[in-house]
Amino acid sequence: MAAVRNGNTVDRVIPESPAARAGIRKGDVILTLNRNRIRDSIDLLFYSDEPVLNISLRRDGKLRRIRVERDEAEPLGIELRPFPIKRCRNRCIFCFVRQLPKGLRKNLYIKDEDYRLSFLYGNYITLSNLTDADKKRILQQRLNPLYISVHTTNNELRKRMLRGNTHVDIMKELRWLYTNRLRFHAQIVLCPGYNDGEELVRTISDLQKFYPYILSIAVVPVGLTKHGNSELRHVQRKDAREALRIISDFQKRCRKKYGDPLVYGADELYIKAERKFPPLRLYGDLPQIENGVGMIPLFLSEMKEFRPPASSTPGRRFLTITGTSFYPFLKETLEPYREMLPLEILPVENRFFGTSVTVTGLLTGRDIIYTLSEIREDGDILLLPDVLLRETDSILLDDVTVRDIEEILGLEVRIIESSPAGLKKGLEENGQD
Repeated sequence: MAAVRNGNTVDRVIPESPAARAGIRKGDVILTLNRNRIRDSIDLLFYSDEPVLNISLRRDGKLRRIRVERDEAEPLGIELRPFPIKRCRNRCIFCFVRQLPKGLRKNLYIKDEDYRLSFLYGNYITLSNLTDADKKRILQQRLNPLYISVHTTNNELRKRMLRGNTHVDIMKELRWLYTNRLRFHAQIVLCPGYNDGEELVRTISDLQKFYPYILSIAVVPVGLTKHGNSELRHVQRKDAREALRIISDFQKRCRKKYGDPLVYGADELYIKAERKFPPLRLYGDLPQIENGVGMIPLFLSEMKEFRPPASSTPGRRFLTITGTSFYPFLKETLEPYREMLPLEILPVENRFFGTSVTVTGLLTGRDIIYTLSEIREDGDILLLPDVLLRETDSILLDDVTVRDIEEILGLEVRIIESSPAGLKKGLEENGQD
C-alpha cells in the first residue's frame, strides 16, 4: 500500500535527464518546487514549466535542496508514485462494480470518485465529493475538461439513483464549471423507468444550456450482469428507439443552433434499437469514443481501407474473438476477404457476467477458453484484441493470463490493437514484432 500513500515520492528517474544529472533519486520525497507544494504528478507538471527549478525534498529523513537546470523543452525526467485515490461513496443502482461477483482482483472493486483521474484519464465522476479546496485547485490549475456522470438533472431522482450519503445540486455544480469557463463532458446512463422519456428530455435540455463549456453528452444504456440489481431492467428495443428519437431531435436543434450535434447515443443503443449508425462525420472528433460512442462506426469506416496482408504465417489458421454485439459487423466487413484470409471469427457468449453483457471488453479468459476449446486445432494462432487486457499487463478480468490461454489451448496468442490496422498486423507473418 506504500504506493497509494506517496503521490509525491519519486518512483523513477529517467537516465541522463535533468533530474538525474542534478542527483535526484528514486525514493526521494518531493516537497516543494519553486516554493510550490507538490502533492502529485499534476502539481509536478503544473509547476515544472521553468528552466531553473529549486526543489526541496526529503531523503532518508533529511531535508535536501536541489537546483535543476535544463533547456526549455527538455523534460524534467521524474515519474512519481500514484497518488491516493478518492473513493466513491455512492451506491448507484446501476453501478457495474457493485454487480461484480466475488473472487476477482481486488482493484476491480475500487470505485474511484477523483477529479484528478477525470482530468488525466477521462474517468467519470459524480461531483459528489468535491471540497472547496478541490474546486480552488481545479480553478487555479485549469484542470479541465472533466468527465461528469450526470444521469439526470432532477435532484430528487438523482438522489434515488446515486444513493449516496452526500447529495449535491448537480445543476449548481455544473453552473460553477460553466461560470468559471471550465469545460466538461457529460454522460447519462439510461435506466428504463427512471431517467428515460420526459426525464431524458429534461436532462438534455438542461445540459445543452451550458454550451460551449459542455463539450458532449453521451447517452449510454445501463449494463446489467446476472449478479446485479433486480430493481432495474434491461434496455429493450422500444426503449432504445425512444431514446434515439429524443437524441436525434436534440441533435437537429443543436446543429442548427451551435453547429454541433452535442448529444450522442452509444453504439449499444443503435444495436439494441436495430437502427443504422449515423455517418462517422456526425460524431465530430469522437469526444466519448472510450465510452462506446462511435467506436463501431470508426471501425467500419477504417475497414473500407483494409487490405489483406501481402504475407501471413504460412500453413496456419488464425482465430479471433469478439463480443456477440460486434460479431455481425466484423463478420460482414471481412466477408469479401473470406477466401483469401485463413481467419475464423468467433463470437464469445459471456457466461461469466451473463449473456446480456455483449461487449468485447468484458469477456473473460474462461469464456474465451470455453469457446475455443471446441474448435481449436494444432498450430492455430489466436489474435486477441487488446481491449480485453489491462494496460500494464497480459491479464484478463478474471485473472486468466495470456500464458494460461496458450498453455490450456496449446496455441500461440498474438495481442492485437482493436482496429483494422491491428488486425492486419496480427495476420502478417511477423505479427508479433
